[in-house]
Amino acid sequence: MRILAIANQKGGVGKTTTAINLGTALAAVGKRVLIFDTDPQGNASTGVNIGRDLRAVSSYHVLNGEASLTLAVQRTEIPNLFIIPGEANLAGLEQELIAHVRSQFKLRDAIAAHTEIGGVFDYMLIDCPPSLNILTVNALTAADAVIVPLQCEFFALEGINQLHQTIEAVRANLNRDLTIQGIVLTMYDARTNLSEQVAADVRNFFGDKVYETIIPRNVTLSEAPSHGKPAMIYDHRAAGSLAYMALAKELIERERLVQAA
Repeated sequence: MRILAIANQKGGVGKTTTAINLGTALAAVGKRVLIFDTDPQGNASTGVNIGRDLRAVSSYHVLNGEASLTLAVQRTEIPNLFIIPGEANLAGLEQELIAHVRSQFKLRDAIAAHTEIGGVFDYMLIDCPPSLNILTVNALTAADAVIVPLQCEFFALEGINQLHQTIEAVRANLNRDLTIQGIVLTMYDARTNLSEQVAADVRNFFGDKVYETIIPRNVTLSEAPSHGKPAMIYDHRAAGSLAYMALAKELIERERLVQAA
């Protein structure tokens, strides 16, 4: 099982949209995918129709040691797509873990304790909260690689240096094998010169770390979560849905090259 953290401390950049729709796209091509929702808002869970009344066992219980990873897994309505839901108690987890030994390793230890999970799933996608707190550090410590959604707006690069420093700190102290799998440009508006300029700046700065696939600003991506569906299920012909299918294929190819190296 490859573990990919979807992280950016900036809010509203498309982390949850990417987790839901990339997960669905990977599932559509036959990969078995587990989304691990670490956002206290639990939006990834809502986006695959896991209501709050169905979150009695959540990522909160896994991270505080009350439940096993295996026990927390739930099926979604989408074949091959599973989720460990997030819920509001995650917001107070940092204070709960502050006195714990190995507080940064809670997720990694949970995965190691239930190694059969690795035989069941091809990918675990960790939807991180919009901050660099203990939840994100746990995700980065457990992950093989990071996917960074970066919106095509004026402040796109603001804060990326801080995220990069956090990734380097985790690599130096907690997870030496952590890499950046890729940077995905989101909310691209072809009608504006700004989106084009930001995309060019990001590619100049990060080079081949940036995916060729660009996720457009698309009404389907915004509407689908309110129906409890990924965009690909809500309207598989929409530009946003097609973009995430292309992203999944590009990710699989990158992963193939990693495995071959």
